[in-house]
Amino acid sequence: MTVRPAADLPRRPEGPQPVGPPSAPRPRETRMRALDGLRLVAALMVAAYHYGGRGGEITKAWGSSAQQQFPTLHTYFSYGCLGVQVFFVISGFVICMSGWGRPLKSFFASRASRLLPAYWFAVLLVTAVFALPVVAYEALSPSDVLVNLTMLQQPLGVDRVLGVCWTLWAEVRFYVLFALCVVMPGASRRRVIMFCAGWTLAAAITQAAHQPLLDVVFMPEYAPFFIGGVGLYLVHRDRRDVYAWGIVAVSFLIGQHYAVRSLWNASDPNAFAHRTTLGIVLVVAFGFLAVAAIALGRLSWANWRWLTVAGALTYPFYLVHEHLGWVVVHELHVRLGVPAAGTFALTIAGMLLLAWLMNRYVEKPLTPRLRSALARRL
Repeated sequence: MTVRPAADLPRRPEGPQPVGPPSAPRPRETRMRALDGLRLVAALMVAAYHYGGRGGEITKAWGSSAQQQFPTLHTYFSYGCLGVQVFFVISGFVICMSGWGRPLKSFFASRASRLLPAYWFAVLLVTAVFALPVVAYEALSPSDVLVNLTMLQQPLGVDRVLGVCWTLWAEVRFYVLFALCVVMPGASRRRVIMFCAGWTLAAAITQAAHQPLLDVVFMPEYAPFFIGGVGLYLVHRDRRDVYAWGIVAVSFLIGQHYAVRSLWNASDPNAFAHRTTLGIVLVVAFGFLAVAAIALGRLSWANWRWLTVAGALTYPFYLVHEHLGWVVVHELHVRLGVPAAGTFALTIAGMLLLAWLMNRYVEKPLTPRLRSALARRL
């Protein structure tokens, strides 16, 4: 992801100051490869949850419950769903970084070209695989598949081709809010702080108001993670910024509350796995602390080139791993008799290989062309 942050005004001592020329732009930042690595860690967390930390369709794929396949690990795998919250914190950081100093048309072109090529391919690929007679999963109707290509199937109430695409709908709403409130008027420290404070308050009011429209717009359950990531980018720009640290702290406190409320299921005797409140809070804290360590430069030593490749594979891997993973698990474990541990490892490896092929033959040729075409038309 290309990063072009612009400079905010430097801090000045109190008292009258002479008016001088505007400060020079900050130098272009180098790629944070540790952030790429954290993306892949979050994606693998979600994959572990989908393959061994839940019930539902994965039971059909294994031929029995994942709890039987992984008697000890299934409880730990059940925490993998929190990889989504880690993704949201990363997204808040990256979107603030990439949108700072960028005009609206460039921001829109960058986001659309980043999301759509791999997404379109994944929708068509999963649809084609599920339509095969040998695959024991029901494919969607052609009409529903076409709606899925718009990425608006969630609000339109259409069945999803990709199980993970609900997170993309949350991402898109965040992009729109950030574009309207920060990118369009021009990013500055003060404007970003007001955006974070305003969204936090709006999300709290939304929770109290019980209005579906406000829920859709302000996403109280996910807002703290996006906002926390934005606050961590402000920390990255100035680690002494008390307001930025306050945004991060409040976001963590609210975010862990929503995570515990939605994922703690101790009262359900039929739950697949019982997560503890402490475990949930610790995973949420891991997401915030990991991005904070990157923001503060504590992980700058993790500068290996292969992490850039890992970051490039994360998005296509995330798109295809769930549903196509079911197919691979069934073929390896049920049809060929590969042990559960081997099936798990081979499925992960196979999805990573498919992600590499998508990045090489779909994203690399199409993303720059789509970005250029959208920026030119706008």
